[in-house]
Amino acid sequence: MRLDEYLDPELVLPNLQASTKSEVLREMTGAIAARHPHLDADLALSVLLDREGLGTTGIGDGVAIPHGKLPSLTNIILLVGRSLHGVDFEALDFKPCSIFFLVLAPEQMTGIHLRILAHISRLIKDDSFRRDFFEAEDSDALLRLLQSY
Repeated sequence: MRLDEYLDPELVLPNLQASTKSEVLREMTGAIAARHPHLDADLALSVLLDREGLGTTGIGDGVAIPHGKLPSLTNIILLVGRSLHGVDFEALDFKPCSIFFLVLAPEQMTGIHLRILAHISRLIKDDSFRRDFFEAEDSDALLRLLQSY
């Protein structure tokens, strides 16, 4: 599996500006809605916040993988973002998150959704990937990095 198969280059955001968990989720869902006008950004945000209420998706090592399912979607939407200053995402290791993989999936695509989450989990365990991700100069460099894995 390759993440770039599901990734719109316009949804690689190298400089997220938000400073709180809810703000970063709003910033990311807003970017998705700008690319997918049919998507209800408020509903997507609500789904993500509900998921966060079950337990944080800030998995540690500076990484968060917010995800959720929307009945109106027909395809998986993946957004990759980076915060240069870090965001308190209530991560399991209590450290700020700088690397974000947001996954929105149709309700009927559970298998692919889980495979994408598993692939992201494997990627971010790689110290050199996380370092290269954080050091990438811009969205093009981030995209090339994601295409190389």
